[in-house]
Amino acid sequence: MTTRSFVSLVTALLCVIQLVTAANPRWNQHFKVIWGKDHVRETNNGQSMQMVLDKSSGSAFQSYERYKFGYLSVRMKLVPNNSAGVVTTLYLSSTSSNHDELDFEFLGNKSGQPYILHTNIFVNGVGSRETRYSLWFDPAKDFHTYAFLWNRHQIVFFVDSIPVRVLRNTPTTIYPSQPMYVFGSIWNGDNWATRGGLDKIDWNSAPFLAEIGSYNLDSCPWSDPFPLCITTTWEKWWDQPGSWTLSPSQRSSYLWVQKNFLIYDYCTDAKRYPVPPKECQLSPW
Repeated sequence: MTTRSFVSLVTALLCVIQLVTAANPRWNQHFKVIWGKDHVRETNNGQSMQMVLDKSSGSAFQSYERYKFGYLSVRMKLVPNNSAGVVTTLYLSSTSSNHDELDFEFLGNKSGQPYILHTNIFVNGVGSRETRYSLWFDPAKDFHTYAFLWNRHQIVFFVDSIPVRVLRNTPTTIYPSQPMYVFGSIWNGDNWATRGGLDKIDWNSAPFLAEIGSYNLDSCPWSDPFPLCITTTWEKWWDQPGSWTLSPSQRSSYLWVQKNFLIYDYCTDAKRYPVPPKECQLSPW
Protein backbone atom coordinates (compact mmCIF):
# COMPACT_ATOMS: atom_id res chain seq x y z
CA MET A 1 0.00 0.00 0.00
CA THR A 2 1.36 3.39 -0.93
CA THR A 3 1.67 6.20 1.57
CA ARG A 4 -1.04 8.12 -0.27
CA SER A 5 -3.39 5.13 -0.17
CA PHE A 6 -2.72 4.62 3.53
CA VAL A 7 -3.45 8.28 4.29
CA SER A 8 -6.65 8.08 2.25
CA LEU A 9 -7.74 4.97 4.15
CA VAL A 10 -7.05 6.55 7.54
CA THR A 11 -8.91 9.70 6.49
CA ALA A 12 -11.90 7.65 5.37
CA LEU A 13 -11.94 5.71 8.66
CA LEU A 14 -11.81 8.93 10.66
CA CYS A 15 -14.75 10.27 8.68
CA VAL A 16 -16.72 7.11 9.44
CA ILE A 17 -15.88 7.38 13.13
CA GLN A 18 -17.00 11.02 13.18
CA LEU A 19 -20.27 10.15 11.46
CA VAL A 20 -20.97 7.30 13.88
CA THR A 21 -20.13 9.51 16.86
CA ALA A 22 -22.39 12.27 15.55
CA ALA A 23 -25.24 9.82 14.97
CA ASN A 24 -24.78 8.09 18.34
CA PRO A 25 -23.63 10.75 20.79
CA ARG A 26 -22.80 9.88 24.35
CA TRP A 27 -25.10 11.42 26.93
CA ASN A 28 -22.31 13.23 28.73
CA GLN A 29 -21.50 15.18 25.55
CA HIS A 30 -24.63 17.28 25.94
CA PHE A 31 -26.08 16.55 29.39
CA LYS A 32 -25.06 16.55 33.04
CA VAL A 33 -26.69 14.97 36.08
CA ILE A 34 -28.02 17.69 38.39
CA TRP A 35 -29.77 15.60 41.03
CA GLY A 36 -29.29 12.07 42.34
CA LYS A 37 -25.92 11.35 40.74
CA ASP A 38 -25.90 7.88 42.28
CA HIS A 39 -29.37 7.32 40.80
CA VAL A 40 -28.33 7.65 37.16
CA ARG A 41 -26.85 4.70 35.28
CA GLU A 42 -25.15 4.88 31.90
CA THR A 43 -26.09 2.10 29.48
CA ASN A 44 -25.24 1.08 25.92
CA ASN A 45 -21.67 2.38 26.21
CA GLY A 46 -22.87 5.77 27.39
CA GLN A 47 -25.29 6.30 24.51
CA SER A 48 -28.30 5.83 26.79
CA MET A 49 -29.01 6.01 30.48
CA GLN A 50 -31.46 5.13 33.23
CA MET A 51 -32.98 7.51 35.74
CA VAL A 52 -33.75 5.81 39.04
CA LEU A 53 -36.25 6.60 41.78
CA ASP A 54 -36.27 4.89 45.14
CA LYS A 55 -37.26 5.94 48.64
CA SER A 56 -33.99 7.81 49.15
CA SER A 57 -33.92 9.91 45.98
CA GLY A 58 -34.99 10.54 42.42
CA SER A 59 -32.75 11.87 39.66
CA ALA A 60 -32.55 14.50 36.95
CA PHE A 61 -30.40 15.70 34.05
CA GLN A 62 -29.90 19.04 32.28
CA SER A 63 -28.35 20.04 28.97
CA TYR A 64 -25.13 22.04 29.10
CA GLU A 65 -26.46 24.50 26.55
CA ARG A 66 -29.55 26.67 26.24
CA TYR A 67 -31.52 26.67 23.01
CA LYS A 68 -33.93 29.11 21.39
CA PHE A 69 -35.92 27.63 18.51
CA GLY A 70 -35.28 24.25 16.96
CA TYR A 71 -36.34 20.62 17.13
CA LEU A 72 -35.47 18.82 20.36
CA SER A 73 -36.41 15.19 20.93
CA VAL A 74 -35.66 12.33 23.33
CA ARG A 75 -36.56 8.64 23.12
CA MET A 76 -37.88 7.35 26.42
CA LYS A 77 -39.19 4.12 27.91
CA LEU A 78 -41.19 4.73 31.07
CA VAL A 79 -41.45 2.85 34.37
CA PRO A 80 -43.35 -0.43 33.87
CA ASN A 81 -45.96 -2.19 36.02
CA ASN A 82 -47.18 -0.42 39.15
CA SER A 83 -45.80 3.11 38.75
CA ALA A 84 -48.58 4.92 40.65
CA GLY A 85 -47.28 8.20 42.07
CA VAL A 86 -44.14 8.21 39.90
CA VAL A 87 -43.65 11.26 37.67
CA THR A 88 -41.20 11.13 34.75
CA THR A 89 -40.57 14.37 32.88
CA LEU A 90 -39.01 15.85 29.77
CA TYR A 91 -39.12 19.62 29.54
CA LEU A 92 -37.53 22.82 28.33
CA SER A 93 -37.02 25.62 30.83
CA SER A 94 -35.17 28.87 31.29
CA THR A 95 -33.67 29.59 34.69
CA SER A 96 -34.74 33.19 35.19
CA SER A 97 -37.02 34.22 38.06
CA ASN A 98 -39.83 34.71 35.53
CA HIS A 99 -39.06 31.55 33.64
CA ASP A 100 -40.49 30.05 30.47
CA GLU A 101 -41.15 26.32 30.30
CA LEU A 102 -42.58 23.62 28.03
CA ASP A 103 -43.48 20.38 29.85
CA PHE A 104 -44.04 16.73 29.11
CA GLU A 105 -44.97 15.03 32.40
CA PHE A 106 -45.78 11.31 32.43
CA LEU A 107 -47.98 10.36 35.36
CA GLY A 108 -47.55 6.79 36.57
CA ASN A 109 -50.32 4.23 36.83
CA LYS A 110 -51.57 1.35 38.88
CA SER A 111 -50.90 -1.95 37.15
CA GLY A 112 -53.25 -2.40 34.22
CA GLN A 113 -54.24 1.27 34.09
CA PRO A 114 -52.99 3.69 31.40
CA TYR A 115 -50.33 6.33 31.80
CA ILE A 116 -51.47 9.95 31.61
CA LEU A 117 -49.50 12.49 29.56
CA HIS A 118 -49.70 15.89 31.24
CA THR A 119 -48.41 18.98 29.39
CA ASN A 120 -48.02 22.53 30.59
CA ILE A 121 -46.62 25.83 29.40
CA PHE A 122 -45.11 28.57 31.56
CA VAL A 123 -44.63 32.10 30.23
CA ASN A 124 -42.84 34.70 32.35
CA GLY A 125 -43.29 32.50 35.41
CA VAL A 126 -47.02 31.86 34.91
CA GLY A 127 -48.24 28.34 34.11
CA SER A 128 -51.73 26.85 34.52
CA ARG A 129 -51.95 26.06 30.81
CA GLU A 130 -52.44 22.32 31.22
CA THR A 131 -53.65 19.64 28.84
CA ARG A 132 -53.90 15.91 29.58
CA TYR A 133 -54.05 12.90 27.29
CA SER A 134 -54.28 9.17 27.44
CA LEU A 135 -51.90 7.46 25.01
CA TRP A 136 -52.59 5.04 22.18
CA PHE A 137 -49.77 2.73 23.32
CA ASP A 138 -48.11 1.55 26.52
CA PRO A 139 -45.10 3.90 26.96
CA ALA A 140 -43.47 1.43 29.36
CA LYS A 141 -43.23 -1.44 26.86
CA ASP A 142 -40.90 0.20 24.34
CA PHE A 143 -39.10 3.41 23.47
CA HIS A 144 -41.11 6.28 22.00
CA THR A 145 -40.02 9.71 20.81
CA TYR A 146 -41.20 12.87 22.55
CA ALA A 147 -40.28 16.14 20.88
CA PHE A 148 -40.71 19.90 20.76
CA LEU A 149 -40.71 21.92 17.52
CA TRP A 150 -40.20 25.58 18.34
CA ASN A 151 -39.90 28.41 15.84
CA ARG A 152 -41.12 31.97 15.44
CA HIS A 153 -44.52 30.78 14.19
CA GLN A 154 -45.52 27.82 16.33
CA ILE A 155 -44.64 25.46 19.16
CA VAL A 156 -45.64 21.82 18.67
CA PHE A 157 -45.50 18.93 21.15
CA PHE A 158 -44.96 15.65 19.26
CA VAL A 159 -45.39 12.03 20.33
CA ASP A 160 -43.82 9.71 17.76
CA SER A 161 -44.09 12.47 15.11
CA ILE A 162 -47.80 12.95 15.89
CA PRO A 163 -48.65 16.49 17.03
CA VAL A 164 -50.62 16.44 20.28
CA ARG A 165 -50.45 20.13 21.22
CA VAL A 166 -49.96 23.27 19.15
CA LEU A 167 -49.39 26.85 20.28
CA ARG A 168 -49.43 29.62 17.68
CA ASN A 169 -46.80 32.33 18.07
CA THR A 170 -48.32 35.69 17.15
CA PRO A 171 -47.72 39.30 18.22
CA THR A 172 -51.07 39.30 20.05
CA THR A 173 -50.50 36.23 22.21
CA ILE A 174 -48.09 35.39 25.01
CA TYR A 175 -45.67 32.58 24.25
CA PRO A 176 -42.26 31.37 25.48
CA SER A 177 -39.45 33.58 24.18
CA GLN A 178 -36.49 32.90 26.48
CA PRO A 179 -33.66 30.49 25.61
CA MET A 180 -34.24 27.25 27.49
CA TYR A 181 -32.28 24.24 28.72
CA VAL A 182 -33.42 20.64 28.19
CA PHE A 183 -34.27 18.78 31.39
CA GLY A 184 -35.46 15.31 32.35
CA SER A 185 -36.31 13.86 35.76
CA ILE A 186 -38.01 11.14 37.76
CA TRP A 187 -39.51 11.94 41.17
CA ASN A 188 -42.14 11.18 43.78
CA GLY A 189 -45.36 12.97 42.87
CA ASP A 190 -47.78 10.75 44.75
CA ASN A 191 -49.40 13.75 46.45
CA TRP A 192 -51.09 14.61 43.11
CA ALA A 193 -49.99 12.49 40.13
CA THR A 194 -52.23 9.40 40.15
CA ARG A 195 -55.96 9.99 40.61
CA GLY A 196 -55.24 13.33 42.25
CA GLY A 197 -53.00 11.76 44.86
CA LEU A 198 -55.29 8.92 45.90
CA ASP A 199 -52.85 6.24 44.70
CA LYS A 200 -49.53 6.37 46.54
CA ILE A 201 -46.17 4.93 45.56
CA ASP A 202 -45.65 1.30 46.49
CA TRP A 203 -42.04 1.41 47.63
CA ASN A 204 -41.95 -2.38 47.65
CA SER A 205 -41.87 -2.08 43.84
CA ALA A 206 -38.81 0.20 43.91
CA PRO A 207 -36.44 0.95 42.35
CA PHE A 208 -38.36 2.57 39.51
CA LEU A 209 -36.39 2.91 36.26
CA ALA A 210 -37.07 5.22 33.32
CA GLU A 211 -34.83 4.53 30.32
CA ILE A 212 -33.54 7.38 28.19
CA GLY A 213 -32.28 6.49 24.74
CA SER A 214 -31.13 8.50 21.73
CA TYR A 215 -31.80 12.21 21.39
CA ASN A 216 -31.75 14.95 18.77
CA LEU A 217 -30.83 18.55 19.60
CA ASP A 218 -31.35 20.04 16.15
CA SER A 219 -31.01 23.61 17.35
CA CYS A 220 -28.39 26.26 17.99
CA PRO A 221 -26.84 26.77 21.40
CA TRP A 222 -27.67 30.23 22.68
CA SER A 223 -25.13 32.78 23.86
CA ASP A 224 -26.49 36.21 24.82
CA PRO A 225 -27.61 38.12 22.88
CA PHE A 226 -27.59 35.77 19.86
CA PRO A 227 -27.41 32.04 19.05
CA LEU A 228 -23.88 30.80 18.44
CA CYS A 229 -24.79 29.92 14.85
CA ILE A 230 -26.44 33.24 14.02
CA THR A 231 -25.46 33.01 10.35
CA THR A 232 -27.26 29.71 9.83
CA THR A 233 -30.09 29.72 12.38
CA TRP A 234 -32.78 30.80 9.95
CA GLU A 235 -31.59 28.37 7.29
CA LYS A 236 -32.59 25.38 9.42
CA TRP A 237 -35.47 23.17 8.27
CA TRP A 238 -37.38 23.88 11.44
CA ASP A 239 -37.63 27.57 10.58
CA GLN A 240 -38.52 27.19 6.91
CA PRO A 241 -42.11 27.79 5.66
CA GLY A 242 -42.85 24.05 5.71
CA SER A 243 -42.47 24.12 9.51
CA TRP A 244 -44.46 27.30 10.14
CA THR A 245 -47.72 25.38 10.41
CA LEU A 246 -48.91 21.79 10.46
CA SER A 247 -49.06 19.91 7.18
CA PRO A 248 -52.43 18.45 6.07
CA SER A 249 -51.45 15.00 7.34
CA GLN A 250 -50.27 16.46 10.66
CA ARG A 251 -53.55 18.33 11.01
CA SER A 252 -55.44 15.08 10.52
CA SER A 253 -53.30 13.34 13.16
CA TYR A 254 -53.71 16.26 15.56
CA LEU A 255 -57.51 16.17 15.23
CA TRP A 256 -57.45 12.40 15.76
CA VAL A 257 -55.61 12.90 19.06
CA GLN A 258 -57.97 15.68 20.20
CA LYS A 259 -61.03 13.55 19.43
CA ASN A 260 -59.87 10.25 20.92
CA PHE A 261 -57.23 10.92 23.59
CA LEU A 262 -57.64 14.42 25.02
CA ILE A 263 -58.78 14.20 28.66
CA TYR A 264 -58.46 17.82 29.81
CA ASP A 265 -57.82 21.18 28.15
CA TYR A 266 -57.56 24.38 30.16
CA CYS A 267 -58.92 26.27 27.14
CA THR A 268 -62.34 24.64 27.61
CA ASP A 269 -62.40 24.87 31.41
CA ALA A 270 -65.04 27.58 31.77
CA LYS A 271 -64.93 27.35 35.58
CA ARG A 272 -61.27 28.37 35.66
CA TYR A 273 -61.39 30.64 32.61
CA PRO A 274 -64.83 32.15 31.95
CA VAL A 275 -63.13 34.08 29.17
CA PRO A 276 -60.68 31.80 27.34
CA PRO A 277 -57.08 33.06 27.34
CA LYS A 278 -55.96 34.79 24.15
CA GLU A 279 -53.94 31.84 22.89
CA CYS A 280 -57.03 29.63 23.20
CA GLN A 281 -58.94 31.82 20.77
CA LEU A 282 -56.52 31.09 17.91
CA SER A 283 -56.77 28.28 15.38
CA PRO A 284 -53.91 25.81 15.82
CA TRP A 285 -52.96 26.54 12.18
